[in-house]
Parts: sequence; structure tokens; C-alpha cells
Amino acid sequence: MKLLPTIILATALVVSACLIMEGLTDLRTGDRYVTVKGVAEREVQADLALWPLRFVATGSSLAEAQASARASRDAIMAFLKLQAIATDSVELQRLDVADSQATPYQNATSQQRFIIRQTLMVRSEDIARIQQAAQGISELVDSGVALSAEYGASGPTYLFKSLNRIKPAMIAEATTAAREAAQQFAQDADTSLGRLRRANQGVFQILPRDQAPGVLEGQQPVKTVRVVATVEYYLD
Repeated sequence: MKLLPTIILATALVVSACLIMEGLTDLRTGDRYVTVKGVAEREVQADLALWPLRFVATGSSLAEAQASARASRDAIMAFLKLQAIATDSVELQRLDVADSQATPYQNATSQQRFIIRQTLMVRSEDIARIQQAAQGISELVDSGVALSAEYGASGPTYLFKSLNRIKPAMIAEATTAAREAAQQFAQDADTSLGRLRRANQGVFQILPRDQAPGVLEGQQPVKTVRVVATVEYYLD
């Protein structure tokens, strides 16, 4: 009977040692993982164009400035009609009227006392038509319209609104690319790829197709959508 406590103690020590060794093994293998990145890119076509047409009209009287603004507005609408751009896609977004004699630090002797600044916004999903019309914008200047870039660039801005439609397929593509990279790493390291440890989808980026200094994404109707998936796999 005196041996029973000794046997129980010895058994407990053996079990404890086994548990400790198993824990240490898990600790070592838990650090054995690889972090890889998978990239997916797609070339897409913009599906919405926003084209602000800003112009300035002046006059010695308010009525004269208004008449000049009306003539410029009519010329713009006639130009857009020739380009087969529907009138319901054009809306007035900004109208500013300034009296130079009521503004401090202005030349009170200026003959053009009133200044009208107006913006007509063209919103269209016909990208090709907007591109073609933008190429002929000089016709408006030739007709006497004083276009302005005071509140920003006057050219069209091209947007891609259908990102959610391609997200699932691109995430799957990026994840597949990441797993292929991990499998190649495991093969080169003479080991096998284990289960997934962690995954990070990353942020979708909409970039200009032609990435060069000074080229803005909004200026290009053709864009590149890019996502990077960061994935960690255990190594067995």
C-alpha cells in the first residue's frame, strides 16, 4: 500500500511531462506559417461621365450680363444637341452673380460691372459620346463662349460605379493567386501547406490604366481595378 502514492505520483509526473511536451510542440509548429499576397487586376470601362461646363458672362448692366449669359447657355445647349447629348442629361448646378462695384478692392471704373458665372453639368452613361463631344469643345470658344476652369478642371470626369459587381470574382482570383504562391513556397521549403491561419482581403483600388506622372484616374475612361489579398497558411 505504501507503493500506491509513489505510483500515483510517478504517473502524474509522466502525464504532466507529456502535456508539457505536447504544448511545446504546438508552440513550435504554431510559429511555422507563411504570409503571401495574391493580386487580382481587371481593366474596366467607366460607366458614368460627369462633365461640368463652366462659363463667364459680363456686362455693364445686369440686363446686359444676363443677355450674354443666356447667349452662352443657348450656344452650349446647341453644341450638346449637335453631339446628340439629350437635354435632360444637362442641369444647372451653379449660378453666381457679382457686382464689381459692390466688391472691395475691385476696379470701380471697370466697364463690365456685372459678372455672371454659371455651370451646366452634363451627366451621361454614354461614355463614347461624351469623349467625342469633349474633343470638339473648341467650337464653343469659337462661338464666343468664355469657358472657365475657376472651380476645377473643365473636362469630363469618368467614373466606374459597378465595382460591387466584380468584387466577388476578383477576391476569389486574388485568394487563388495567394494560395498558389504559398504552395510554391512550401514546395521550395520541402514542407507541406497546412490550414489557413489568417486572411485579409485588402482595399480595392481604381487606378488609371496608363499610370504616369500627372495622369489622373478620373480623366481616363478605361481604368484598372486592383485588389491585394494577404493570406497566412500554416506549414506542416
